[in-house]
This record gives sequence, structure tokens and C-alpha cells, in this order.
Amino acid sequence: LLQYTRGTVTAFAPFDARADAEALRKAMKGLGTDEETVLNILTTRNNAQRQEIASAFKTLFGRDLVDDLKSELTGKFETLMVSLMRPAYIFDAHALKHAIKGAGTNEKVLTEILASRTPAEVQNIKQVYLQEYEASLEDKITGETSGHFQRLLVVLLQANRDPDVGVDEALVEQDAQVLFRAGELKWGTDEEKFITILGTRSISHLRR
Repeated sequence: LLQYTRGTVTAFAPFDARADAEALRKAMKGLGTDEETVLNILTTRNNAQRQEIASAFKTLFGRDLVDDLKSELTGKFETLMVSLMRPAYIFDAHALKHAIKGAGTNEKVLTEILASRTPAEVQNIKQVYLQEYEASLEDKITGETSGHFQRLLVVLLQANRDPDVGVDEALVEQDAQVLFRAGELKWGTDEEKFITILGTRSISHLRR
């Protein structure tokens, strides 16, 4: 089962986008393709580095790297390499589409993506989804979810999470007390308090 989380490939070092672009061009130029070189480069660079390679490839050769991959590769190997070249937010938009498509909704995928992306990334995901599928991501998600889970996702989709620019320890303590009172010190649980805090505080804040 595919897990739609952040990539686990860390930044490759030492990294040289121009050298990688030249190596990829050499691997795909002429008769035959050096698939091992393509595989070794694209699977050991993280997404941001792959985007730099694509930019360098176009600057050096006036060619689109993804188009060349599609032209020179075939089958599942082509699909994998082309998928690796997608910017992260495009991959996320496709993953969300898959998560709410057909019978049943993959709530884990919705949570993993929307709860872990920055406000700018969420905005990019929403824009790509609208362009690719001519539909509002928020409308699709609200149509497939319900209750407090739906409300939390709607909050996350507003992309108003606090920026990760340091942690206010006093606010962390205040939120902890609010959540404690909302969950432990009353009959039932005040879900709105949980939704507001979990949906708007920064990731660093929540991890404290």
C-alpha cells in the first residue's frame, strides 16, 4: 500500500545540478538509454534537488527533462521516473484525488498530507487540484467526509497555520491547559478547541 507522506530521501551531498543534468543528457542521448544512471541520479536526490536538475537541464540543453524521460523510457520504469520529477505539491494533489476517488475515502492520506504541509504548500496543492481536475479540493473533501474530522480538514485547507518561526513557550503551556480543560475536566469533549489549536498552530508548536 502506497504511503503518501513526505519523501524520505534526504538532500544529496555534494550536489551539483549541472553535473547531474549533463549526466542525464549523456545517459539518454543517442542509441539506447543508460537506465542505471537515470535511476541512480533521480532516486538519490530529493524533490527540491530534482527540480534544480530539471531547471539546469533546460538551461544547458534547451530541452525538457520530463519530456526526454517520457521519450526514452518505457513501462513502469518510465512511470516511476516521471513521477519522481513532479514537484511535491503536484504529487500531493494527485494523491488527494486518489484518496477521495471511488468508493470509500482514505482518511489517513488526507490527514498525512493536509496536516503536515505548510500554508504555502496547501495553497499550491489547492491551485493544482483546481487546474488539473476543474473542481474545488475543499468541496470534494467536504462531500466525502463528515463530522469533526471534516471540520478539521476544512480548517487545514484554509492554509492559515501559524508560521514555523520559533516556539512561544507561554502559548504552548496555554494551549496545553485549554486542551486539558476541553478534554479531561468536563463531561464530554470540546472538539472545537482541539480543531482550532490542531488546525492553526505551527508544527513546531504542536510538537512541544
